[in-house]
Amino acid sequence: MSIVTTTDILETINMIQHENLDVRTITMGISLYDCVSDDIGRLCDNIYDKITKRAENIVKVGDGIGKKYGIPIVNKRVSVTPVALIGGKSSADDYVKIAKTLDRAAKEIGINFIGGYSALVQKGMSRGGEELIKSIPQALTETDFLCSSLNVASTKAGINMDAIYMAGKAIKELAYLTKDRNSIGCAKFVVFANAPEDNPFMAGAFHGIGEPECVINVGVSGPGVVAAAIKRAGNCDFGELANIIKKTAYKITSVGQLVATDAAAELGVPFGIVDLSLAPTPAIGDSVARILENMGLERCGTHGTTAALAMLNDAVKKGGVMASSSVGGLSGAFIPVSEDEGMIEAVNVGALHLNKLEAMTAVCSVGLDMIAIPGDTPVETICGIIADEIAIGVVNTKTTAARLIPAYGKKVGDSVDFGGLLGTAPIMEVSPYSSCEFIHRGGHIPAPMHSLKN
Repeated sequence: MSIVTTTDILETINMIQHENLDVRTITMGISLYDCVSDDIGRLCDNIYDKITKRAENIVKVGDGIGKKYGIPIVNKRVSVTPVALIGGKSSADDYVKIAKTLDRAAKEIGINFIGGYSALVQKGMSRGGEELIKSIPQALTETDFLCSSLNVASTKAGINMDAIYMAGKAIKELAYLTKDRNSIGCAKFVVFANAPEDNPFMAGAFHGIGEPECVINVGVSGPGVVAAAIKRAGNCDFGELANIIKKTAYKITSVGQLVATDAAAELGVPFGIVDLSLAPTPAIGDSVARILENMGLERCGTHGTTAALAMLNDAVKKGGVMASSSVGGLSGAFIPVSEDEGMIEAVNVGALHLNKLEAMTAVCSVGLDMIAIPGDTPVETICGIIADEIAIGVVNTKTTAARLIPAYGKKVGDSVDFGGLLGTAPIMEVSPYSSCEFIHRGGHIPAPMHSLKN
């Protein structure tokens, strides 16, 4: 058993008070398999009753633990079984009813978001998956707290290009339907390759098919803590710098382990995982971009950025697994543009472009996250951006994702303000050249050769 010293306690207090350390989310995963019914009304009633019963105390428990330890717990969330798996013969209209039920349950228990309005379509689409995708624009427009995701590819299955095309059309329609709110509906929808089943972060959280009946997963974030540690280290070499990041990640993960264990015990459900993801906020200093700049880059996006991010991601994971045997989810560094003040500034000064972001996603936790693009971007271009990002995940056997926002009526040079943790997104330039014929080939891009490992 490790011994906690006075120095450790004082360092943790400083991290919380001055370096933006927080528990970003306590997420309860809930299985909805036993809610299944041929009657849509009964299905919705079962879903509502189960969520409001299982998660009725999650906000109270989260707030209590935060006060007990003096640790900010920013979000309390719920993730559920991918809805396409429990929808049965539901039509798109029926799925919208389910979406509204999930949203109503979220409001009743007072959580920030509910995730799992999802379909797993990496190898093909069931009728339920197809109907759910069709319903996404209306479902996310007519709800407030619901988040949706699709897993359109995996290293084992390859890439479902038909699903990507449907996703692109859904994004475009969702941007239009929420145009009066800067197309914010798109911020609640993400497209994955190799989606993890225990991710506590939105918009991609769902309760995976291999998960228990109910589980607590915790997401911890501390980019400000890591940035400060690197700045204090001064002009050391990369080996020493990696060790400093690992030690810092160990301390951050230990906080998450403590909170997760307490939350699971108080709620009477199993503890699942701690997700150590450096998830930035618009707050000054709470930025992954600033971490990279503290390593010696004049501006995030310049040459060397991908190498710096690769080292950061690796060191964070190594430090995290020393603090907990249950590190999971995404765990690494997020690079959402709108949610990171350093990324926003890098885009605005011309240092960071979409192509560079895509390269960076090959070595970080997720992918092209919270990227605002011109509102008139064609569906096929949106699909091409998604396909490129998904291919990186499939070929590299890692999770990647795209959360794109074609902001209606906006062009390069403009920005959209979403408020809160979602921040402000500068509109980024996309290629003017067409992907139309490529996308309309349709079908399935086969799995890479290295998928045949068994």
